[in-house]
Formats: sequence, C-alpha cells, structure tokens
Amino acid sequence: MKNQSLYVAKIAKNDEFYTQYYDIEKEITAYLEFNPNVFKGKTILLPCDDPEWSNFTKYFAQNFEKFGLKELISTSYAHNSKKYKYGYQPTLFETDSVKYDEKKTKTNGKIFTLSEDKTGDGKIDVNDLEWNYMEDDGDFRSNEVTELRNKSDVIITNPPFSLFREFLSWIMDVKKLFVIIGNKNCITYKEVFPLIKDNKMWVGSTPMSYDILFDVPKDFSKELIKNKKESSGYKIVDGVVKGRSQAIWLANIDHGRRHKPLDLMSMKDNLRFNKKLADKKTYDHYDNYDAIEVPFTELIPNDYEGVMGVPISFLDKYNPEQFEIIGTSDNGIIDDKYKITQGLRKKFVDDYYKAGGKGSYKEGNPTAGIYINGIATMAYKRLFIKHRKVVV
Repeated sequence: MKNQSLYVAKIAKNDEFYTQYYDIEKEITAYLEFNPNVFKGKTILLPCDDPEWSNFTKYFAQNFEKFGLKELISTSYAHNSKKYKYGYQPTLFETDSVKYDEKKTKTNGKIFTLSEDKTGDGKIDVNDLEWNYMEDDGDFRSNEVTELRNKSDVIITNPPFSLFREFLSWIMDVKKLFVIIGNKNCITYKEVFPLIKDNKMWVGSTPMSYDILFDVPKDFSKELIKNKKESSGYKIVDGVVKGRSQAIWLANIDHGRRHKPLDLMSMKDNLRFNKKLADKKTYDHYDNYDAIEVPFTELIPNDYEGVMGVPISFLDKYNPEQFEIIGTSDNGIIDDKYKITQGLRKKFVDDYYKAGGKGSYKEGNPTAGIYINGIATMAYKRLFIKHRKVVV
C-alpha cells in the first residue's frame, strides 16, 4: 500500500511538469520552417494549461501576429481538482483584477483569450490577453472545454501524463491539427501505435534522444534542493530543479526532418565495414516473427526486401516515403502472416522445450517478446518495418 501511495504521488507530481519556453520554440519552429503559414488564420487551443505560468501561452501570445493567428485560447485546471495539491498562491495578475473571486480561485478553471489589440498600442501580444473564470473546473473532458476543442483548428499542449490515453482519444474524436507531449513508451500503446502505423500521427522534430526537462512547482523544487535530491525523475540545473521524463513530441503537423531519406548501406557492406556489428544477433531471423533483427537504425540494410525489427528510436528517422511500418512486438499489432507462431500456441511452446529451448514462452500470448534460437533475446520493444522500394 505504501509503494502504491508513493507511485500515485509521483504520477500526480509528474502531471505538474511545465514545458520550458526554449523547448516549445525549438519544436514549433520546425513546423514553421516546413510551412510558414501552418498557423495562419487558425484558432489555437492550449488546454491542460496554466495560463499564468505556462510557457505555451506566453510563446503563442508573443508570436500572435507573426504567426497570423485568428485567436488564441488557453485554459487551466482548478487547484482543488488536481491530484497534487502543492501550496496555492494566486498570482498578482488575478488578485489585482476586478474579476478576482476568492471563492472561485481554487474551484474554477480559468480561460484566457487573445484575438485583438485591447491596449491600443498597435500590436496584439501577451498584454492583450483577457481572462475569466470558467463555469467548471477546466477539465479537458468537460462540455465547456470540449466545445472550445470543437471550435478550434489546432490543439497544442503538454497533457497530464497520467491521462495521456484519454487526452489523445479526446483529440482524435475530431479532425484537428495537434502537437502534444507524451512518454516515449506510449509509441507502442495499443491506442497509439495504430495512429503511427497509419501515418495519422508521428514523432515531432525534437530527437527522441533529447533530454526534455520541465519546470516543476516551486514548493516541490524547494524540497528537493533542501535535501539535495536528484534522481532519474529530477535534475538540478544551476540550483534549479527540473523535472525529467522520457518524453517526446507527437504531432500530425508536418516537419522537414520527417521527409529526409536515410542513407544506408547494403547488408554485405554493413557486415564488412560497420563496427556496430559486434552483436552476433544482428540480421538473425526471429523464431516467432517473420523478420530479422536490426539493433541499430544505421544498420538497416538498403537491399533487404523482407520485414526488419528495429528499435522504437527508428521513428526519429522514419521517412514514410522510404519505409512502411508493419507492426510492433510489444502489443501484437501485426498481421498474422508475419507471426510464425500465430500467438505462441501450445504446440509451439511444447516443441521448443522438447528441443531444449530455453525461452520463457507464454502460451497464447502474442506479446511475449522476441525470440532467437529459442531464447528470449530482446529486453526492448521492436518496430517491424519494410522498405517501400529496395535499393539494389
């Protein structure tokens, strides 16, 4: 029970990670470089946000005219509805306003809108943001925020990690452009992978190897600094605590890196020249899938016509004109014709043990991992891919 409580507390704190301005600017710039008019005349919704603190709101408000936006809408989630209730202090922006309501400040979400020059200074920017309390707590699943979703053209945010599946489903219910942040492991979720496979969503421009750091609530930051506690979930940079998560950007807005073809060698040349081929399992055929093992993206042979198992980091280099995604080993989402064992049925398991196999097979489990010569060899997930056109 104690471990479960700690886990729940950690998840709640991770939901309060705020994306840094630099990382937002870096990612959004890639879409603008590919299509400078991608946001022109569009209404952008920033749900799951905290407008007083959020860098998403600041970034798009400051670039409102540059991007040619029609309207910017940003909503926040009420303090009392959050799982992690750190010390609450309303901002001066709120308390100095005639709209300030002591009863609503903790129970109601807030909505910020930007569409015109309210200050009369001849430009539309962050100083022209208008705000009000929402009728409810600002949960993205509420009718109030859902109506905002329906009227918007683009949805951009860092949704609560604990609600990622629900949030993605909420987006996909309507045909909108989106850019969101999720955990790297979400790639093989059964709710996510089919979208990637069908090119309805892809990895953003920021490399998957990039360590995305997040701002965290001030009281939690003070606690970690006091105890000098740094872990895989947090990093102290120049005396400031930053949250860490195996996070990536996901989008259905195009960027240039996605169309850059991979320069690859033939299998023969890789075997002869590539130093990463020290692993003898490279190019071995799997027992339970009709595919070969390729442990590094750069080892993909340009002349192999069949299916190849590659790391999920391949999506960093995935060019949909060059490759086709067939499936994944983690959730069994792959056509049966590529499953040699058709889900590791009992006869296959019995035959392997009789032949001296050492794999920990699970009867009837299509997600039991990858096996080579009867042994479970993969600690990591694999994507199955094929060349759209083999280069000879």
